[in-house]
Amino acid sequence: MALHFKQVAIVGVGLIGGSLGMVLKRHALADSVVGIGRRIENLKMAVQLGAIDRYVSDAREGVRGSELVVLATPVDTYERHLKVWGAGLEPGSIVSDVGSVKGPLVEQAENLLPERARFVGAHPIAGREKTGVAASSADLFCGARCILTPTRRTDPQALQTIRELWEAAGATVVSMDPFLHDRVLGGVSHLPHVAAFSLMNALLDIRERMVPELDLLAYSGGGLRDTTRIAASSSEMWRDICLWNRENLVAMIEVYERHLRHLKQLIALGDGPGIEKELERAKQAREWLN
Repeated sequence: MALHFKQVAIVGVGLIGGSLGMVLKRHALADSVVGIGRRIENLKMAVQLGAIDRYVSDAREGVRGSELVVLATPVDTYERHLKVWGAGLEPGSIVSDVGSVKGPLVEQAENLLPERARFVGAHPIAGREKTGVAASSADLFCGARCILTPTRRTDPQALQTIRELWEAAGATVVSMDPFLHDRVLGGVSHLPHVAAFSLMNALLDIRERMVPELDLLAYSGGGLRDTTRIAASSSEMWRDICLWNRENLVAMIEVYERHLRHLKQLIALGDGPGIEKELERAKQAREWLN
């Protein structure tokens, strides 16, 4: 049977939520896409851009009659949202999310939702440094990876439905234990963001303390822009990700600090061969990404 919903509610119509709404509408996967949020101007723009059909500010009204509800808000808001409208979910409805942290949040959602609703954790790895519905695109997920994080409590039919949804969006879908997801993404996503944020803050300090007579950043080239592009991401969203995956992230920051200290020592000693060895190892690893 072809994938189709009578009504889908998207809680939080930003970059990811808006892009998913555009996918649903482009492929006629839903008769109606309802946007739920606080900022009316943003929701009006979402309608104009074709991301949703209509909007409401009362989430309980928005989830009523919805076969699928997608949480696309900062991860720290999940508990509040589920407590507000979870009891109003339709029998058999599916609740999913798009968050970058899974382990504790999947457990939380499964415990908070009524038995008549089914939760499937999902993480489309397709964000941009630009946020908001204005940056949305129905093509955002094409070629991206989407990780589903089922548990022993996940309904198989609901899992298959969410798999088909993300495949329709153009994503390559894989399944992973939610806590393994947090270790993996802690390394390849969360740590790089922390490094980019920290580098920009370090440059601000360097400008103030070492070259106050010049606008240091005005002399930067493409290398700095490439390295710190993700530092333009939402500070609110990344605050929550850091907090919810802090155990993994702190451990990975310690590994990163160890490598920085080692390279610093090699530079201080003037150890050219040692520096080159470290840089070549990194260069080869980076080339594999291409």
